[in-house]
Amino acid sequence: MEKPAGYSKARMEKIAQEYQEVAKEVNKDRKNLLSSQTIMFNLSESFSNPKRVPGVKIKGNPIPYILSLKKTTTSGLMMSSGYGGGTANMEYMTLTGLATANFSSTMSTPYTQLVARLIHEWSFNQDFRYAVAIHPYEGIFYSRISAYRKFGFNRFYYLGSKYKIIDQKKIGYNPYLSDETAYDNALHQLRNDENGTFINLVMMQNHLPYNSSYYKRSSSWLPTSVSAGTDKSTVAAYTAGINYTDKAVKQFIKQINKIQKPITVVFYGDHLPGIYNNSMAKDGTKLHETDYFIYSNTYAREHGARTLTSNTKVVSPNDFMAMVAEQTNSKVTPYLALMTKIYEDLPAVSINTGQNNSTASLQFTNSKGQVVKYSQLTKKQKRLWQDYKLVEYDLTAGKQYLYQLHMMK
Repeated sequence: MEKPAGYSKARMEKIAQEYQEVAKEVNKDRKNLLSSQTIMFNLSESFSNPKRVPGVKIKGNPIPYILSLKKTTTSGLMMSSGYGGGTANMEYMTLTGLATANFSSTMSTPYTQLVARLIHEWSFNQDFRYAVAIHPYEGIFYSRISAYRKFGFNRFYYLGSKYKIIDQKKIGYNPYLSDETAYDNALHQLRNDENGTFINLVMMQNHLPYNSSYYKRSSSWLPTSVSAGTDKSTVAAYTAGINYTDKAVKQFIKQINKIQKPITVVFYGDHLPGIYNNSMAKDGTKLHETDYFIYSNTYAREHGARTLTSNTKVVSPNDFMAMVAEQTNSKVTPYLALMTKIYEDLPAVSINTGQNNSTASLQFTNSKGQVVKYSQLTKKQKRLWQDYKLVEYDLTAGKQYLYQLHMMK
């Protein structure tokens, strides 16, 4: 990462002190501790409503439950920095709060190129008493095994690990384990672990390829029209898959509402599947909008969890940790106080999606889905963004002063 102007130990001391005060102000109205909550980040592979894609027309609604849930809880669209790939980078942003758009273009995957080299590596799970990662696939991809170990996860459940993936099921001829399997494994943890557990669930069911022979009824989702160069049968197979995801989410929500402890789930699609032949310049943002919602179970709502009503329409992956702290009415550290200000006061940030043929690597997107230039930010917003860049540089490429200054605690 290129060193921001003004980086020094003195500047980082000033930033740490400033956000200690911001944290105190935020925490005046917060009653809970994250360490008494159970939080799950749920990455749903390639999940995004195909009916939003320009040129694609599908009869019926493949995700009726999720869309109905989005109307009654914290929800909106997430700006993904990937298209057809980049899963681990979206995951990295949710766990660290650090935007990959600030890194050098040669930093293709922080998990493999950055995390292992750092002396200290903070991640959101460290604010909890216990942390579990679940991925119903092989664990070696993107160096997840070593990355999760560096992050401080207590256990990582994957195929071939000493912590077994249970209740293994597949749908039709899909070679990947189903989302139902992923949720069964998450429920096993949620029912048996104590409060203060963080779960990072990375699902696999809707990973490419999207073969028309996977599901018996995929032809029922055949689009009535697509843009030139987009294969209808591929879109139909993908749509059938997310329809199964919708059913699995419905059953999962039903089950967590029966559990007598506060559980909040952040569900998000990491990126769109790379199956649409649209002009990236014309429809750039549309091919980077995935669905998300943040749901607190019945017990959590009875004990102070609330639905967020502002700044939720378009968000970044790095916003989720601040959002879940607010939704659960949980106190924040100075670092989470900074992330709260980023979430509240800045547009969503992502790598440039190609809209307007901009050559800049960084892109801001407002709540209307419109690209906002850095020059259009207010003076206050620019100062906040500079603080964020200094913090990100210090934690990844700088001297890591902020650990000594207790920014993360």
